[in-house]
Amino acid sequence: MTDLLSRIRPRRSAAKSPRERAWKDLSPLLRLLILTQLAFNIGFYAVLPFLAEHLGTAIGMAGWLVGFVLGLRTFSQQGLFVVGGWLVDHYGVRPIVLAGCALRIAGFAWLGYAEQTWAVIGAVLLIGFAAALFSPAVESEVARQAVEWEEKGHGPRTRVLALFSAAGQAGAFVGPLLGALLLAVDFRTACLAGAGVFVLVLAGHVRLMPQHIPGRIHTRKQGGVGGMLRNRRFLALCCAYGSYLLAYNQLYLALPDEVQRVTGSQSALSWLFALSSLLVVCAQLPVTRWAGDRLGLHRSVTAGLMITAAGFAVVAAARPAEWTGIAGLLPAAGYVVLLTLGQMLIVPAARAWVPDLAEDGRLGLYTGALSSVSGLIVLLGSSATGSLLDLGLPAAVPWLILAAVPALAVALLPHRPERAEDVTGTDPEH
Repeated sequence: MTDLLSRIRPRRSAAKSPRERAWKDLSPLLRLLILTQLAFNIGFYAVLPFLAEHLGTAIGMAGWLVGFVLGLRTFSQQGLFVVGGWLVDHYGVRPIVLAGCALRIAGFAWLGYAEQTWAVIGAVLLIGFAAALFSPAVESEVARQAVEWEEKGHGPRTRVLALFSAAGQAGAFVGPLLGALLLAVDFRTACLAGAGVFVLVLAGHVRLMPQHIPGRIHTRKQGGVGGMLRNRRFLALCCAYGSYLLAYNQLYLALPDEVQRVTGSQSALSWLFALSSLLVVCAQLPVTRWAGDRLGLHRSVTAGLMITAAGFAVVAAARPAEWTGIAGLLPAAGYVVLLTLGQMLIVPAARAWVPDLAEDGRLGLYTGALSSVSGLIVLLGSSATGSLLDLGLPAAVPWLILAAVPALAVALLPHRPERAEDVTGTDPEH
């Protein structure tokens, strides 16, 4: 098994870039998990961006039903992350990842052949639940391995999380391009190709994922949720992270409205999304290296939230001028750049913070809860923030209110990355 894992090696070069050096320092298991995130997102984004149009045109669903189906998928994924995390703590990473891959294969294949509403709903629920299994498994193990990587003197753990985020964003960039090519055949072909990606991931993990990961704690004890709900510092981090996700969600709500206003269509959205993805792929590791050397976890999240707020403020400042056309897109592009920079600071730091706040043997639960609690905040806050655009307020006011959300969330952050024994009386998981 060790020999097989050791084959996941970087190419040799005379002068290695910082990213190549960071990759070389990773353990074979970490390389496998990071490549897993890349493959997950390629398979996922080859299908899901095109689902709404397929449901509305090919199947003929009403608009409200399309929204309902998409909401069910989000709930079955993000809302159940905490369940997947709990299962990881009890049964380990390997069986949960394998089960998630198998369910995702079945879900995509089912979706490709689904023609009735009940079949579509069943397929998207299966697809969402699959992610609720393997994503907490992969994310929690990457975080735990990152702590060990840091303790061995390789550098701040955020660098590992930065590679993980960049790999995921690269998959999110490549996936829709692959899906667009496959849609030239039909939607079923895209679904089956997505399922094929997960077949490869499943086969790779069956062969390469260790049966027993050294240092990982499995717990069969009852409870854990109660201690997590009493962990005020962790819940504060969840709320602050949720405010970031609520702000990030405006890429799909406020930004399309602004692009439509200034250009008369939403065709420029794809270019702005591509800009965001390319920024993460190209700049995530340098930004994280700089932040890790100079800021630390608390100040990285704080800076990210304030930069995110500044992105909304840029649009608010430009709205009274009522620019249109190319000039009107400049504030929107500035918003995307600043929001993405905030993302690059917040996401690795927040994920790297969780092991310091988690109870012994509960890292999977806490990792899943970070996504579930913050996802609930987005669900509750999206209706309120979306209504801002329809209230007839002065042009800059909705964007100023949106800017206040991440700015005020800074006050929620724990004062420093406390360890779990300071919160619950137990040792942190490493």
